[in-house]
Amino acid sequence: MAKYVGALDQGTTSTRFMIFDHSGNVIAVDQKEHEQIFPKPGWVEHDALEIWQRSQEVIAGALAKAGCSAGDLAAVGITNQRETAVVWDRTTGKPVHNAIVWQDTRTDTICNELAKDGGQDRFRAKVGLPLATYFSGPKVKWILENVPGVRERAEKGDVVFGNIDSWCIWNLTGGVNGGIHMTDVTNASRTMLMDLKTLDWDPEILALMGIPRAMLPEIRSSSAVYGKCVYPLDGVAVAGDLGDQQAAIFGQTCFSPGEAKNTYGTGNFLLLNTGTSPVQSKSGLLTTLGYKIGDQEAVYCLEGSIAITGALVQWLRDNLGMISSSVEVEQLAATVEDNGGVYFVPAFSGLFAPYWRSDARGVIAGLTRYVNKGHIARAVLEATAWQTKEVVDAMDKDSGVALTSLRVDGGMVHDELLMQVQADVLGVPVIRPKVAETTSLGAAYAAGLAVGFWKELDELRANWGVDRTWEPHMEAEKRDTEYALWKKAVTRTFGWIE
Repeated sequence: MAKYVGALDQGTTSTRFMIFDHSGNVIAVDQKEHEQIFPKPGWVEHDALEIWQRSQEVIAGALAKAGCSAGDLAAVGITNQRETAVVWDRTTGKPVHNAIVWQDTRTDTICNELAKDGGQDRFRAKVGLPLATYFSGPKVKWILENVPGVRERAEKGDVVFGNIDSWCIWNLTGGVNGGIHMTDVTNASRTMLMDLKTLDWDPEILALMGIPRAMLPEIRSSSAVYGKCVYPLDGVAVAGDLGDQQAAIFGQTCFSPGEAKNTYGTGNFLLLNTGTSPVQSKSGLLTTLGYKIGDQEAVYCLEGSIAITGALVQWLRDNLGMISSSVEVEQLAATVEDNGGVYFVPAFSGLFAPYWRSDARGVIAGLTRYVNKGHIARAVLEATAWQTKEVVDAMDKDSGVALTSLRVDGGMVHDELLMQVQADVLGVPVIRPKVAETTSLGAAYAAGLAVGFWKELDELRANWGVDRTWEPHMEAEKRDTEYALWKKAVTRTFGWIE
């Protein structure tokens, strides 16, 4: 009898494989980074073959650490950086171009062209998304238009597209030898090509973007047995597939309308469960699929996506050399009482929610001779908290439900100063669960449900437990003053790119 469930979590900067037991405890984890490729300003790419290589390495690594074999796993779930587009040749198994990452802004011109008729919200009623460089549909259009010979092969279905989940599942299930070409509803909802109501590819949008249907994966539920793995997970059922943020809300067991979570990773992603009907945003949020279990009705979410949060700490480390490891930012920020009047708006690839401004670029405002590196570090952490507050305010407006607490997860939640700042800025308690890596846990849960390892959602709810809660201490008047300064700094980023 299989004792565990595995999750392959393919993120923006690294890939990890985690093994969980029935109580949702982590049995083993192995993780490896991959290269970030920046061919031009605003362009961000990954080598999809390197990602698949890292995926195989971490699977083997975690199995070795757990002292178990593939046969000890009841199933495996996949979760992934969502809008990163891979286009590959299904006869050779080789990508036709580097994967174009969700942060990449090269499709700005394509989005502006499409917005000439109907504006930025041209497709929003159907797909829940504004026209923005973030999503994978325009990236596919760019590849079809810029890589010679690809369009002809795509028309025949020899060259295919998928977000990273599709690439990983195709390789896991055999690749060129019969690999399954599929995606789930959550990943499909991030392409700008899927109708939110029919949960199928939209022929009108495909025609407008010039994307052949033959290259698209089949859209499936987030929890179902899709097929069997080959090496290194021989015979294990692939049974769960969720985009990373949807996996996190699933792992946080936010199964009821009104429950929300915020993931602190490369970027920040706040999702609110809105139930079985899509809620259209009037405040710059995205309407997205939350999850779909087997044949049950799909569950929808409102999402606030922030492009740069953890990536700003990495930038401080890698580009400025102000710290030598990411954890040092908390120590440096703690050397000062406050931000010294400094606000850092990290619009490195434009601004996502609630602004959707691809013409914005990063700004550090409020510099004086008084400011030292501690103040800069503090402003870096506060940037995450203020951006989150803007998204929470938008969510309150759209949903009509005021946030009473915030469940948090992801790598940055171990920064206790940041969590306190976040509670102060929001004016509500911030709650960290016992298992903070809820993205991997959510993918494992989806896979385990599909094969009967867990029988129902209440079993998963019972696994969730609080590790720590931060209560707000900041006075409302001070919060309002600082928030106004933050918003002022944000306006300074607008219109930088002509």
